[in-house]
Order: sequence, then structure tokens, then C-alpha cells
Amino acid sequence: MSTYVYGITAVSHPSVPEGLTGVGDPPGPVRVLKQGGLAAVVSDAPEGLRPKRRELLAHQNVLSEVGGSGCVLPMRFGSVAPDDDAVTAVLAERAEHYEERLGALDGRVEYNIKANHVEEAVLHHVMAGNPEIRALAESNRRQGGGSYEDKIRLGEMVAAAVKGKEADDAAALERALEPAADAVSTGPESTGWLANVSFLVNRESAEEFLAAVERVRADMPHLEVRVNGPLPPYSFVEPGPAEPAGTAAGGTDVGTE
Repeated sequence: MSTYVYGITAVSHPSVPEGLTGVGDPPGPVRVLKQGGLAAVVSDAPEGLRPKRRELLAHQNVLSEVGGSGCVLPMRFGSVAPDDDAVTAVLAERAEHYEERLGALDGRVEYNIKANHVEEAVLHHVMAGNPEIRALAESNRRQGGGSYEDKIRLGEMVAAAVKGKEADDAAALERALEPAADAVSTGPESTGWLANVSFLVNRESAEEFLAAVERVRADMPHLEVRVNGPLPPYSFVEPGPAEPAGTAAGGTDVGTE
């Protein structure tokens, strides 16, 4: 049977709580595989696993229970290896990497920040900052809307200006928050979001990081900024001992049935 991997700890980490269960229906019992100075928290992998809310919460609960007594390197939802031997083989192969990550991530959490533009506010910024766009818009207004060609030209100019501002604002947001974090990981581009960035934050200084987010909101009111966290530091662990079989990952919203 395939092996589902929740996370990696030091072999000295306290044992998992008795009776802890994970993904699957019925939920599978959680166990520990040891290799050298490392241990993997696993269960049998159920067939047909999908990123439903129940399964995502089960995955997160295991990490929460194990992480409550020490550092755990979280694997993304759906990480499945062919069998137990494949997991321990990767622990041996990547021991130096995992041991370094356990030290670097101890006492740290991840905050995922997504941002996009408030449409009306960013259009105001674009118009205010671009005399050529303002002049063409005013000319079109005086002509009762302007010709078809002028309308197309204005639309293209506004779209290009907004696109440029998206890149500028994404960079500005990252620069503003980076000093309050220990590390930064830029996530994949997501439709509708101009920024998708994860920050590694010391748990003890999380309030300072969140204060920096509030300053960004105050300084850049034309941005909608969403904070997701604290999360296990998913974005700062790879490579893992198994390939994710599902589509959900750290920093994403919990799915529904």
C-alpha cells in the first residue's frame, strides 16, 4: 500500500499522540518511520484521495498535533510515496537538507500574502499619474465619448498602465514586508492576484509582521491585501519525500465537499 506523508521531524521528537488519525474514510492511524536522525509522520494512503475539506482539515490537524511538541517540516496535502521504504530512502538521501531545514524553521511560521487592486482606486491612480491618458480621456469626453478608434486606444493605454502598476505594487509590497520576515518565497501567479508571496516569520515576532501588513494597507489603500496564517512553513521545506497527489497546498483556502 502507498504511504501518505504528513511531515518530517527529528528522531528525538516526542511520539505522536496515541490514537491520532489522519486522512481517509475511515481515517487511517498515524505512525512514525525512523531513519537515522530523522522521522517521517505517515499513514497508509487511501485510494481516490481528493482535496475535500474533511481531508484537508485532517492533514492540518496531524501537523498541528505533531507540531505542538516541536518543529515539524510540513508536507503539502496529497504527498504520497510508493511505500514506507521509499520514504525512509529519501530521508537518508536528503538527511542534510532536512536537518538544516529543521534548524532553520524551528519556532517559525508562514504567512501567505495575496494582493490585488481595488479597481476604482487604481484607475484613479492611473489617471492621476499619466497626463497622456488624462488628455485622451478628456478629449473623448468632450466629443461625447470619442471615436471607436480613440476608445480602443484609451482602453489599451489604461490596461497597459494598470499592468505596469501591478508589477510596481507587487514589488513595493514585498519590499515593505521583507524586513519583518526571515525569508520570502514567491508563489505561482494566481488569476486575480497581483502578488502571491509567502513570508517566513518568527512566531515571537508575528505581531511585528502583522503590524507591517497594516502599514501597507494604510500606505497603499488602492490594494486589497489578504493575509492567510499563521501556517506551517510549507513554502520553505521542499524538496519533500513524496510527490503531491492532490492540488491543494499551503497558503490556499480550505476546500469544500
